[in-house]
Amino acid sequence: MDLLDKLARLAQDARFEVCTPGGSQGWRREDPRRWITPTVLPAGRVEPHFKVLLSNACEKDCAYCANRCGRDFQRVTFRPEELAETFYQIWRAKLVTGLFLSSAVHGNSSLTMERMISAVEILRQKYNYQEYIHLKLMPGVDKATVERAAQLADRVSVNLEAPNPERLARLAGKKDFYGELLTPLRWVSEIQESKGRALLPLGHTTQFVVGASGESDKEILTTVGGLYRELKLTRVYYSAFNPIEDTPLEDHLATPPIREHRLYQSDFLLRHYGFTLQDLVFDQQGNLPKETDPKTLAALHQPELFPVEINTAPREELLRVPGVGPRSANRIVELRRKGAFRSLGDLKKVGASAQRAAPFVLVDGKRPPFQLSLF
Repeated sequence: MDLLDKLARLAQDARFEVCTPGGSQGWRREDPRRWITPTVLPAGRVEPHFKVLLSNACEKDCAYCANRCGRDFQRVTFRPEELAETFYQIWRAKLVTGLFLSSAVHGNSSLTMERMISAVEILRQKYNYQEYIHLKLMPGVDKATVERAAQLADRVSVNLEAPNPERLARLAGKKDFYGELLTPLRWVSEIQESKGRALLPLGHTTQFVVGASGESDKEILTTVGGLYRELKLTRVYYSAFNPIEDTPLEDHLATPPIREHRLYQSDFLLRHYGFTLQDLVFDQQGNLPKETDPKTLAALHQPELFPVEINTAPREELLRVPGVGPRSANRIVELRRKGAFRSLGDLKKVGASAQRAAPFVLVDGKRPPFQLSLF
């Protein structure tokens, strides 16, 4: 197999690793841009990254995964030197600014991580590449390997896939939720606490497969809340399940994209708005209602908190108002020192969604006009 075919196969199979808002753009075979993925970094910056697997040959039998053992398709593997040189050439051509490196578990987790770390060491030491690298940690790696990965990468991650051991057993019976997946994440937190943010400056993340194991949104977000509180995760990614042919879940219904979207909205409330799980509204099955965004639902279910006076409310109260985000809340607090807000137009000027906010605010002591259809 030539290098282009190998790249095409392993970049295509890396699409199941959700670390970005988008995927490949359907470029022609000879166009190297087809292996480039736009990646969202802290502060909302989007940069082009090279997302690829070291190998798609896997010993695990995860029920949802395209790379599961026993599935009939072409298996290919990069040598560490080959992957490092390939990425370096693409980076030198200024097509990408960073690398996201993952892999199927090829042989075993220790051997796979050894090869992945070797590829990163070649980049750092031989090619003196000092830009962004996100390195996926394999299930069950030891603490020394986690420490070495933290020394080399800007960000690391472990895919939990499911919110608890019972749900994981339905997806990946050979994986130990606490021992193989959660423990490496905990080690990363301990390493960061002892070494400081100079190590792993962009932190650590995880990913959930949404809708494949019968889990509810409340189960997922309960686990997520604990990860943010206890392990100080940088963020969590959610991947709506889509059935893949020749897997045990090929007849399972796909998860609607709106469910993934509602989870991301709720996650943002937990990370940036000071919300807790108790602030979120779930239906009788423990899922987020699809018809209305979670922030508006939370406001409607806590009428005692509203209306909020734009000219006097502290920032944490402003963040409870639908249509007001962290940036617009900061601008409100800053600008009202110079003069009072008088109308919804003043809210628009700071970037808030004035019409969404209108039912929940007072502006200079007055209720602004709003459409009852918002309720």
